[in-house]
Amino acid sequence: LDMPAVNLEGEVPVLASDPSVVQSLESCAMTWQKLISTVLREQLKKVPQGDGALAEIDLWREKNAALSDLAEQTKLPEVQKVLEILREAECECVGDLQGALSDLRKYHLEALDNVKFLSALERHLKNLAYGTEADVVLNTIPSLLNALRMVWVMSRHYNRDERMVPLLERIAWEISTTVSRFVDLPTLFLEDRAAAKKKVTEGKNILEQWKKCYFATCAQVEESGSERFWKFEVKGFFDRTDYMAAVCQDLHGIVQVVTEELYNIFIPELTTVTENPKQIEALLRGVNELTTPMKELKFDPLSIRNARNWKSVMRQFREEVSVQNVKQIFVQNLKDPPLYKNHPPVAGAIFWSRSLFYRIKHTILRFQEVEELLASEHGQKVKQTYLQVAKKMKEYEDQKYKEWKERTEHIVPHLLKDNLLTSSVTEESGTTKKSLCFRVNFSPVLQEIITETKYMEQLGLPVPEIARYVALQEDKYLRYTSRLKSMLGSYHKLMETLNEAETKLLDDYIQELWRVLKSGHKRLTWNSLGIGEFIFQCTQAIEKVESLVHQIHNISEDINSKLLFLESANLFKLPLSKNGDELPEAQEFFDYIKRERAKDVAQIVREYSAIPPLLMEVEGQVANTNTGKSPKLTSYYAYWENRIYQVLTQLIVKNLQAFNAAILANVPLLQIRAVFSAPEITFEPSASEMDKMTAQSIQDCVEVTKHFVRWMHGTCIECPPQHLRKDEVVTFSFYSDVSQSPLLIEQAVLITQNVHKVLASLSKYLNQWNRYEPLWKSDQGAVLERLAAEKPACVTFDEHLQFYLKVTQEVTQQPLVKDEQFIRLQLAPLALTVQEYAKGWMISLGKVLNESAREDLVRLREEIQVSVFTL
Repeated sequence: LDMPAVNLEGEVPVLASDPSVVQSLESCAMTWQKLISTVLREQLKKVPQGDGALAEIDLWREKNAALSDLAEQTKLPEVQKVLEILREAECECVGDLQGALSDLRKYHLEALDNVKFLSALERHLKNLAYGTEADVVLNTIPSLLNALRMVWVMSRHYNRDERMVPLLERIAWEISTTVSRFVDLPTLFLEDRAAAKKKVTEGKNILEQWKKCYFATCAQVEESGSERFWKFEVKGFFDRTDYMAAVCQDLHGIVQVVTEELYNIFIPELTTVTENPKQIEALLRGVNELTTPMKELKFDPLSIRNARNWKSVMRQFREEVSVQNVKQIFVQNLKDPPLYKNHPPVAGAIFWSRSLFYRIKHTILRFQEVEELLASEHGQKVKQTYLQVAKKMKEYEDQKYKEWKERTEHIVPHLLKDNLLTSSVTEESGTTKKSLCFRVNFSPVLQEIITETKYMEQLGLPVPEIARYVALQEDKYLRYTSRLKSMLGSYHKLMETLNEAETKLLDDYIQELWRVLKSGHKRLTWNSLGIGEFIFQCTQAIEKVESLVHQIHNISEDINSKLLFLESANLFKLPLSKNGDELPEAQEFFDYIKRERAKDVAQIVREYSAIPPLLMEVEGQVANTNTGKSPKLTSYYAYWENRIYQVLTQLIVKNLQAFNAAILANVPLLQIRAVFSAPEITFEPSASEMDKMTAQSIQDCVEVTKHFVRWMHGTCIECPPQHLRKDEVVTFSFYSDVSQSPLLIEQAVLITQNVHKVLASLSKYLNQWNRYEPLWKSDQGAVLERLAAEKPACVTFDEHLQFYLKVTQEVTQQPLVKDEQFIRLQLAPLALTVQEYAKGWMISLGKVLNESAREDLVRLREEIQVSVFTL
């Protein structure tokens, strides 16, 4: 800014009143206004010098530098005083100058603000522009987008579409340019294939990362609560990058095909089938030639302008690879071709071969549509490969068909002569139960031939008459096999429901059922006319046995319910305590158990007696008799008698176990007393009496089985009493067998031992009362006589009396009840006895003291009388 030539010393009003000064300053002000306006116009016209985002930062730095210089000059004191003088003189030019200065400040602040915020992006943008490693660029994109989001939120100028959109477009250009630098097509296919694959993968990842991070940032801006969202037109951001990502995918596919499919699979496969090294070398050259067009491109495939040319190159590559791929797949899978779902092996292989043929045929037809393409060297090479592969496929199909036809004509007649069923004998582990298992004997080979025949006809191949006949009967065979499987399912389900005893019981019925089923095993074949009738007869026979088994199982359930009731009987019902805490005496306790047991035994014996009539119902169903001694049911009677033995054994063992558990529990069930029985302290009842009562209760429990009378051999009729001698009657019961059970004996011994341990523990506890033995073991008369002879002082008598008084008091403070597991020991009777003995000693001592005092008084009186007489 040119400063005015006038002297500005002096007051503003004085200078403003001088016309010559004002005129000079007006001229200067107009010059400044024009200069500022010119500078602003020039700066506003400037655009970034380059397509990248860094050019935009450089632009704003230049603007900021230019406008900062000018803005600083306007702050000089001389400029400010000129403005004050012109305002004081009310010159018209002041308004224009003020407007220019206002615009200058606005644009300067904008440039300053933009430089500040865009500088935060500079490091990330340099990584994009100059980064040499793909990982650096890949990791920069998220950070860059995050920084852009902060600029959008905080900047006063880059929070509008007209600012942010061009910047994002420049970033997209920068990313595209960087990927183009990484994926350099002229050198890509000259490198190691793994390195080439890595480069195109990295390029594609960078391009996809840009798009992914952009939309993630859009969501973050929206979620941040900002009033301004990123609702930009994104076509300019992704048109080029999306196209380049697609090209990278194409390049990746090319490298994948050449590297993995042709080199790694096709070549090794051919190496195993040929010994001609020249042929291998020729194939390798053929594989390498697939990428020749890529190396000789005359255009940049990564430029979206060349999209059409690139599409043509890829089509040509895919056509050639398609023929090579089909040849590869065919050679690789000749021995074990992949089949379509539900396709049989032979027809499926032919279908597979033809599907491959149609794939390469489609390629050749496309070549024929463009005559010059087929006439080209590339077209002739593809055609020659096609003819070779097609010839091999036809030979493969003819060979497969010929082998199947000959095998079918030979094997089908034999398969139709197979019997309907096969059988095998099964035996259940741990039992002697044997059963016949039947299976439908419809060969899977025959089913496969039927399926092959249908598909062969779809392929247009002639099929043998015998195969066509069988295929036409498929519905009938399927119906027969379905009905046979259903019938055999019912048979096997029925047999599985029978236990060993029931199998023996129904042996006649089962043998008859087997006789019917064996017709399908021995006589009927798949050519027979009576298959339907056979299935009907078998179904009827099975239903007959099913009905009988159902009735027997109903009766068995009734018997089992009675046995369950018997097994669950409680033979040791314990009495409840009287008056809340008072427990029954020992004898009363065991008497109660005996009375309750007798009631329960009467009830379970009635249930036992109801079992034979139920077995007679089974006899009526199976043998049509009601005697209880049918020979056909001998093993069945024995089965249930053995079950009853097991239940009775379990009944006694479980009850003894429960009684033993009650003994061991820390819950008192009965009470006994501690008493003095000269000359010792003991229990009432005594320990030996308790052992006897316990043993008797155990014996009574076991002898419950005497009420269950055994059945006569081969029957379910109770044995009558046997008179051995004149007065001796023997009843055969389960007692003799059950009482020998080792488990029962073990439990009985355990209970006796546990009761003995409890009594021993209580006896040990009573030993502390033995300290009072002197009360009853000392000879009271002799002790007192010696004491009287010694003529002790009164204090001696007092000591003795205090000792016995202390004993009486000490006894009252002792616990009067001791609980030990199932027994409560009452100590009150013993305590009372000890107190009585102590009181007896006190009374006797009092008498001795009384007699001694009386004698002393008599002697004293005599002495007094003598003294008086003497005086």
